[in-house]
Amino acid sequence: MKQFERTCSAKELCSCIRRKFIEGKLHLAISLLFLLSMASFMVVLGTFINYHVRKLLVSDDSYLPRLNKISTPSLCCPYSYIISNFDFPSSSSHPPFNSTELNSWITSKDVWHTMTDEELMWRASMVPSSILEHSYNRTPKVAFMFLSRGRLPLAPLWEKFFMRHKGLYSIYIHSSPEFNNEPPVTSVFYKRRIPSKHVLWGSATMIDAERRLLANALLDCSNERFVLLSETCIPIFNFTTVYNYLINSTHSFLGSFDDPRNTGRGRYNKRMWPTVSLADWRKGSQWFEVNRKLAIEIISDEKYYPIFRNHCSPPCYMDEHYLPTLVNIIWPGLNSNRSITWVDWSGGGSHPATYVRKDVSIALLNQIRQGFNCTYNGHTSSICFLFARKFHPSTLEPLLSIAPAVIGFDRQ
Repeated sequence: MKQFERTCSAKELCSCIRRKFIEGKLHLAISLLFLLSMASFMVVLGTFINYHVRKLLVSDDSYLPRLNKISTPSLCCPYSYIISNFDFPSSSSHPPFNSTELNSWITSKDVWHTMTDEELMWRASMVPSSILEHSYNRTPKVAFMFLSRGRLPLAPLWEKFFMRHKGLYSIYIHSSPEFNNEPPVTSVFYKRRIPSKHVLWGSATMIDAERRLLANALLDCSNERFVLLSETCIPIFNFTTVYNYLINSTHSFLGSFDDPRNTGRGRYNKRMWPTVSLADWRKGSQWFEVNRKLAIEIISDEKYYPIFRNHCSPPCYMDEHYLPTLVNIIWPGLNSNRSITWVDWSGGGSHPATYVRKDVSIALLNQIRQGFNCTYNGHTSSICFLFARKFHPSTLEPLLSIAPAVIGFDRQ
């Protein structure tokens, strides 16, 4: 009997130990689940806080009034305090600018700097999207961005165009890196070259140059509209007309259309799918004009640009497809789907017609100025083009002789 009792006690003890062990494992499992839940909660909370702090720092509406209290009135860009005191995510030998240095660079006649492209794009992506949405006492300006191989042979014509309009425009020039000639100190183009890199026609370097121009121009927070031009472009209206047309427009002017031909849809690369579909694919002119919001979207794009860089090479040309497709995807409502730069493609081929000295006439300019109808701010307009190309250097003299009468430089 005693032996039986001892056996029962041993069994009960084993059962008790087993039960305690199972309960211990259960408690351990519960503790581990609790700790994992807390860790997940902290990650979510950290992400939430980081998002809202970033939103507080970057948002136009929430941040700009606060910054006014800590920035000096002389700061050109309301964001220059934050932009200049942020550390870059990547290592760089160039230290962040302080606010005084950045402000003096922005407001200086000289736009040269030592930022890398990565730093430049990051800084430009942090600027406010529009000065017109806030009560800052600044006059909106138009940024004229020249993409040139070297000198601007038609500069004297542009000098007349800009004359007596200081404070309403900014100029940026992207030329070949080896080109270092400066115009006279009295010229509007003096020290307006930005740090540039080599550009190869038909390659991604062309888009890099355009983004570089946009990013530099965005750092001046008074720039509200951005026009891309070449050294062969001319204005076909006076400055007052051009300025009012752009500043008062509710749309940007970037050619973007669905071309079913081999030179359109035929250039689409299936490797772009699903990020870029054939339905998204568009074609258009390289020479664009965009407002500030769209300019920020373009230089901030990190999703679509790599796709085009990797999968759009001749006979696919990025300068004809990247921006038209990008704008069609991200913000089609901001675009008029037409260019304001006249180009003559009637001869066919890979390059448009070039006008030489004998081609220049009052009739030619008037045909470009008044020979078309388009939509402007929802209404039909006879002013559809503000600029024209390609004009050979030999056209300068006849253009200067007829510009006062036709373009109206003397009446602006």
